[in-house]
Amino acid sequence: MADHYISNSHLTIDHIQTIVETKQKLQLDEASKDRIIKCRAYLDEKMASGNEVFYGINTGFGSLCNTIISNEDLSILQRNLVLSHACGIGEEVPQEIVKLMLLLKVQGLSYGHSGVQLATVQRLIDFYNHDMAPVIYQQGSLGASGDLAPLAHMALPLLGEGLVYYKGEKVEAKVALAALGWEPLTLKSKEGLALLNGTQFMSAYLVWCLIHGQQLSHAADIIGGVSLDAFDCRLNPFYENVNAIRNQEGQIETARHMREILDGSEIIAQHKTHVQDPYSFRCIPQVHGASKDAINYAKTIVEREINAVTDNPTIFPDTDEIISAGNFHGQPLALALDYLAIALAELGNISERRTYQLIGGNRNLPAFLVANPGINSGFMIPQYAAASVVSQNKQLATPASVDSIESSNGQEDHVSMGANAATKCARIVENLEKILGIELFNAAQGLEFRRPLKSSPKIEQIVADFRKEVPFVEDDKFMQPEIQKSITFITQIK
Repeated sequence: MADHYISNSHLTIDHIQTIVETKQKLQLDEASKDRIIKCRAYLDEKMASGNEVFYGINTGFGSLCNTIISNEDLSILQRNLVLSHACGIGEEVPQEIVKLMLLLKVQGLSYGHSGVQLATVQRLIDFYNHDMAPVIYQQGSLGASGDLAPLAHMALPLLGEGLVYYKGEKVEAKVALAALGWEPLTLKSKEGLALLNGTQFMSAYLVWCLIHGQQLSHAADIIGGVSLDAFDCRLNPFYENVNAIRNQEGQIETARHMREILDGSEIIAQHKTHVQDPYSFRCIPQVHGASKDAINYAKTIVEREINAVTDNPTIFPDTDEIISAGNFHGQPLALALDYLAIALAELGNISERRTYQLIGGNRNLPAFLVANPGINSGFMIPQYAAASVVSQNKQLATPASVDSIESSNGQEDHVSMGANAATKCARIVENLEKILGIELFNAAQGLEFRRPLKSSPKIEQIVADFRKEVPFVEDDKFMQPEIQKSITFITQIK
């Protein structure tokens, strides 16, 4: 696979997914190099020729913005900024998300408005291409002056400080740099601020959540289809005409997808004695569809963000301007992450309700989906487990973006809390995978009680593949391993 060239072209979620899955290396195109060099040369000339004061370039930071720094101390200022801001705490950020942070930081710096050296951007690319992942922590960012603490930990290894994962081991950055024959960088004016200001922590998490959330949304439809036939449901709630008149795009798309999934099913085609199905089955187009719309909204927001300049101050060589503004503020991402978190939590919520219906002993299914309930508890407790995780998701879905805490002696008096929104959303994604795994575990079991009738070719193939991993449950057994295999199987659903 060819390298991915960082350029001025529009970067998308699908493109990022391809870069990651095919293990493409990164390169700067010539136009990006020229922009970076031009901006750095402009800034060097500006600092050498005048006595103007620019925030973060020759001043202190935050509420220290009125403290003037001499030209001789500008490199020390930037190094100290990185060291002092590396205050992350809590669990480590997964390495796959760290690599996304590196990619997105390079993209943001490539536009030539940040004043960094070309060597600094190239070192970030080298980290990515050599699978050298800085150790970053999940807590510590307010999501306002950019993701200061996480990005400081990302920047530390450039200076030979901090920790990295290299060749599968956590080592001191200076050890990894030495192994590759790389010298630590000396930052020039403004560079530390360019590295630390920005929304790449929030953006990387949102990209990760969307890549996985899209797959789980697709899987939720398919697993819902298995449950529909296991519960002997009706097809008419998925007809084109009844969904078209609602005018909701996600609903229309979901109904179409469900018709495709169920096409050819003997079970759904058979005569029904019941007039209606419970909402968790009948309203799949409306609920799954609303989540699809939310996913698409979040995708629009983050694709704008990852193709943007989000550090501060921003440099415009062509118009001779250095502007201190607020492009680092994470509010767009915080709102999108909260919205996405709610939407994904709802996919889990309705999934667990289908699981609950399947074990109730209704519609000629045995209680708890085993032939001899009583002596066997069957699928009683997997539903408990799903309900527990659904409840946790409801708590995690409480918006982070409605909160703000004043910081930096009042200079930073409104913050987005987008970093907390990001880590919460990622946990909801992980939980949704568990809930859907438990629904499939139950739905596949229930489908066996509809034999000899067959479901659709699509569903029969999914269940046949599932049965290679998870057998039909005749009598009570140790269920946790089967649940875990069901969860793992979810990622195989395409």
